[in-house]
Amino acid sequence: MITVHHLENSRSQRVLWLLEELGLPYAVKRYARDPATLLAPPELKAVHPLGKSPVISDGAVTVAETGAIVEYLVDLAGGALRPAAGTAEQRRFVYWLHFAEGSAMPPLLMKLVFDQIRHARVPFFIKPVVRGIADKVMSSFVQPNLTAQLQFMEDELKDRPWFAGAAFSAADVMMSFPLEAAAARAGLDDRFPRLLDWLERIHARAAYHRALQAGGPYRIIG
Repeated sequence: MITVHHLENSRSQRVLWLLEELGLPYAVKRYARDPATLLAPPELKAVHPLGKSPVISDGAVTVAETGAIVEYLVDLAGGALRPAAGTAEQRRFVYWLHFAEGSAMPPLLMKLVFDQIRHARVPFFIKPVVRGIADKVMSSFVQPNLTAQLQFMEDELKDRPWFAGAAFSAADVMMSFPLEAAAARAGLDDRFPRLLDWLERIHARAAYHRALQAGGPYRIIG
């Protein structure tokens, strides 16, 4: 039996969703964030040395990192939700599987960090300096990168309904977290109608709703 070590309000929600899409049996072990720091609890270090989520256990096998977990589960399901090898769809599948964490998430995390810096409690006489630095980084680097990436993703959906092609795939599961985060706090708005439509369609999937029931309340932190 696969056990999902599920941290509230985290990337591990995608793992629950994928398991529901694949129809694989699983159990959920829930972990709450520290209410002050929002970090994962130390108990997760007993599962994986980094003490982070998502991570799954499957008998003696432990798999961390969302992309690695997705590949493991798709293999376990006999290649379901993965396009056929050697096709253009399979090449796009691999690209978006890695794009989700490798390219999409870093500027989103930077925005979260600099937003926190901007609103941090600091002595009043240095507050203008702190906010000025944060605003400069946001306006000159972070937000332009976010906007460029969102436009790139919007354009990629011009000729296909899903990121890999005509059919829904596990790459769409991977892309859910960065696009949900962008919609929550990073400028995904009416300028990007195809991305908003894509979000509506994934949120309407029955497996997505079953995963929410399995994982409990879910919101993007930040």
